[in-house]
Amino acid sequence: MTDDAHVRDLRYFVAVAEELHFTRAAESLYVSQPALSKQIRALERQLDARLFDRDRHSVALTPVGAALLPHARAVLAAWDAAAGAVRAARTEGSNTLTVGMSTGPGRGGLLPAIRSRLADARPGAGMRLRQVGWEDPTAGLADGASDVAFVWLPLPAPERFRWVVVAEEPLSVALPEGHRLAGRTEVDFAELLDEPFLALPDSAPELRDHWLALDARAGREPVIGGEIAGVDETYEALVAGLGVCLVAAGNAPLLTRGGVVTVPVRGVAPSRYALAWRAGDTRPLVHACARAAAAVG
Repeated sequence: MTDDAHVRDLRYFVAVAEELHFTRAAESLYVSQPALSKQIRALERQLDARLFDRDRHSVALTPVGAALLPHARAVLAAWDAAAGAVRAARTEGSNTLTVGMSTGPGRGGLLPAIRSRLADARPGAGMRLRQVGWEDPTAGLADGASDVAFVWLPLPAPERFRWVVVAEEPLSVALPEGHRLAGRTEVDFAELLDEPFLALPDSAPELRDHWLALDARAGREPVIGGEIAGVDETYEALVAGLGVCLVAAGNAPLLTRGGVVTVPVRGVAPSRYALAWRAGDTRPLVHACARAAAAVG
């Protein structure tokens, strides 16, 4: 038996052990189900033992898995406590917050305004920006890499987080410039129902569904033309004609670089951009940042 299992491997194992369902466990971890299954198989190879009995209908712990579970939970609890202590010491010591984001919070000077209000409330306080891929809809909050984060709502597991909305924006559709609707001044979402859409990774199901506007499709399944996990990927997929996608008004300039146009869409709910933090985080600097964002939003 090897002794080099990583904390991430144990976290994946515990999630599956508690859910006894790979898809639900993957959603709670913000990873895809195939990635989770691959990691569990790798852990089983490391330990030279099966941890789960699984078939198409059920998942159950093996005796080895049941023996590992309490120890894995203890390791994770100790690691989370240590990580929390490090975050607290780092934040209090440096007076700087790590701010996660998947798309830049430009939007008419939003970030400078929050910085200014935070500095007024906490002299010497700073914000260090951290770019996070679209695979993590919490922009680093879930794994503790970010102290606060600019995120799009809805968040997965919303009970784990608190947030303040800083921008509510209408949606447009991004299209290749040669698309049949590209010259319109406005389109109804019903005109897009048969279009192939670019979709976010399935590790972020709530946001994937939101940007596919499932609630406006009256039960019709979207046609998926491709999967996107970043601005550059989205732009290249649009230019290649793989599909169209909804985009918040504030993000339109990120895509309209040549070869892509955006057209306002009727019949879909607006997007909501928020500053979020972990529900149990009581640090004064975090809450000062939240108050600064609330005053600006």
